[in-house]
Amino acid sequence: MQYKGSENFRHNQPERIGVLVTNLGTPDAPTPSALRRYLGEFLSDPRVVELPRPLWWLILHGVILRIRPKRSAAAYASVWQPEGSPLLIHTAKQAEGIQESLRKKYGNDVVVGFAMRYGNPSIPRVLDEMQQQGVRKLIVLPLYPQYSASTSASTFDAIAKDFSKRRWIPDLRFVSHYPDYSPYIEAMARHIENHWEEKGRNQKLVLSYHGVPLKYLTKGDPYHCECHKTSRLLAERLGLAKEDYITTFQSRFGREEWLKPYTDETLKTLPSQGVKSIDVFCPGFSSDCLETIEEIDEENREYFMEAGGEGFSYITALNATPGHIDALVQLIEENLKGWQLPDNQPETLIARNQHANEQKSAIYPGREL
Repeated sequence: MQYKGSENFRHNQPERIGVLVTNLGTPDAPTPSALRRYLGEFLSDPRVVELPRPLWWLILHGVILRIRPKRSAAAYASVWQPEGSPLLIHTAKQAEGIQESLRKKYGNDVVVGFAMRYGNPSIPRVLDEMQQQGVRKLIVLPLYPQYSASTSASTFDAIAKDFSKRRWIPDLRFVSHYPDYSPYIEAMARHIENHWEEKGRNQKLVLSYHGVPLKYLTKGDPYHCECHKTSRLLAERLGLAKEDYITTFQSRFGREEWLKPYTDETLKTLPSQGVKSIDVFCPGFSSDCLETIEEIDEENREYFMEAGGEGFSYITALNATPGHIDALVQLIEENLKGWQLPDNQPETLIARNQHANEQKSAIYPGREL
């Protein structure tokens, strides 16, 4: 096996610390063919669908990828922006904001990149770029505040798979979750408060998280518990009573039971219980995407209003707001602790290269290495 190395490796290359921000992913275009590629990669991940591979392969390629791409393409087309998908746009801006903040303190010694677990820019491609930039220590920050094997662990799988093919492995720190991280809770609380100050506050706050199959919970996945912990801490920070908010789960897929209560069914029943106006916020989504824009602010808004609701307000994801960037930077800096910044002074790089050349000449005289 040929292991991947650095192109044009030089001993006097500056060494850097890298921060890789990752998110779930997005198709390259809102078209059936692009959705077929994207869904094929996403739904082939055994972390996402835990079924026997031969059975799932038949279902995926025989049914789902023949039907779902066209339907999903129409949904993506409804939220697509001139610059691309909302998730891609917001994740890029988040990485830019983090890089700008870290550069003020660390100069060029810390570099930030972003990648998608599925689709582009891919994790292998961005890791290639970081290796060429001299990254020798790496922090990976998946933008999933609540841990699940289907998200955080899948990202770790992708990183590990890539590293297994590389000649030089950087020191690695992996942020697997941050559901109770106080700067994250504070950023959400201020974001919601700003929304209420601008647009007013409705009767109940609905906190909607992406769902996962119930069997993941019974097998020990902490996602359900971490979602409720985030909700509780956020509600406490906002000064809400138990009856002022509710935690729900959206985006279920297939026929098996998922985490409950389901967001869509909850919104259909709230008006009959006397709740005529709601605010909806999605704490598990770091960026607005198809699931927040189309599913929550369009589809579920319609469910609620048709059931007798009178007021529906979607509170946007944190995206690249200053409060969110500050929280992520603090999280990164906590994970930087104990790592000495690289010495990239010109005299150090010259000395390092000279020493390497002297050693090579002494041990391998007459050979060009």
